[in-house]
Amino acid sequence: MRAFAWSRPVVPFARLPARPPARPPARPSARLSAHSNAAATTTTTTTTATSTSRRTLITVQKQQKTQYHSYHDPDGRRFRSAKPLFTTAGLRRVLKSPSTHAVAVLAVAGAAGFYFANLETVPVSGRTRFNVYSRESVRATSEMQFKRVLYDLERQGARILPAGHPQTQRVARVMQKLIPFSGMADDEHWEVFVVDAPGTANAMVLPGGKVFVFSGILPLARNDSGLATVLGHEIAHNLADHVGERMSQSIGTNIILYTLIGLFGGFGLGVIFTHWLGSKALETAFENPMSRKQESEADYIGLMMMAEACYDPNEAAKFWARMDRASKEEVPEWMSTHPSNENRIKKIQEWLPKAVEKREASDCRTTTAFADLFKRALQNGIIMYD
Repeated sequence: MRAFAWSRPVVPFARLPARPPARPPARPSARLSAHSNAAATTTTTTTTATSTSRRTLITVQKQQKTQYHSYHDPDGRRFRSAKPLFTTAGLRRVLKSPSTHAVAVLAVAGAAGFYFANLETVPVSGRTRFNVYSRESVRATSEMQFKRVLYDLERQGARILPAGHPQTQRVARVMQKLIPFSGMADDEHWEVFVVDAPGTANAMVLPGGKVFVFSGILPLARNDSGLATVLGHEIAHNLADHVGERMSQSIGTNIILYTLIGLFGGFGLGVIFTHWLGSKALETAFENPMSRKQESEADYIGLMMMAEACYDPNEAAKFWARMDRASKEEVPEWMSTHPSNENRIKKIQEWLPKAVEKREASDCRTTTAFADLFKRALQNGIIMYD
């Protein structure tokens, strides 16, 4: 047998085409070159600006650090070498200056003219007082005080009795008889508020006709004449414009007080101590004596008012006697804003004959009363006290 051998056919390799020659690098166009140059310039500018900002920030931080050490002065050298802002020599130069003398003379002359232009005479006591506030301005101020009183009562949880409550009706009945003799029947918008506070014996009538009575005073009043003593006294404060007088006096006392603080207060605790000491001194020397005179005037006016309204003036002395017994502790009169109950009773007893005479002469309905005479006398500066 013939041997058979299989063999893979030989295929010749195909010749690959030759690689084309490398082209020389293309020359960039003018537009691409300009863009690249701009980018490079921008990068350089940004880097330069960043470096400049960094150097500026470092410089500012160094300046702040230097200022910090100079302001805070950790070694205290600058503080020890600092010159005083005010010196005795400088103060003497200011005081000796002709300009200072001229300003002082003008200020004193202006203050004196302002003071004497606002003086008036209180008819029932004959004393001269300084009062710069009109009744309208006092009434506007009292409107804010009225809102404040209501806010304080609400915050304390106090209850105002309704108009139909017997105690409210009792106060309204007495006020209805007193108002025609108050000299302010048409000037005020009268409202009565009785506060349910058995432990508080107090009453007040704000300018504008807002009447507040705390229920604790009603048992001490006992009867309508005793209640008329209280309400007549409070109405009299408004008739005599005592609120405006107190506001006016505060102008002078504040000037004196802050002058003392400026001269002797110094700094820190010195200001607090001078303010406290000056306030107490002015209170004892000026405010308390004036307040006691106002209370005495209100006692007199209120006594005549209740007598003309046909209430028994003898009950006034009895009421203050009950108040005296109810008082737990009474400070010396010179430290108080009110006369002592003993002196109060003594004065009322001196005025009783005239009050009884007014009651006997009154028809209990007329509106031409002592209060109207008082208002005319106040306007004309006439003394009617005897």
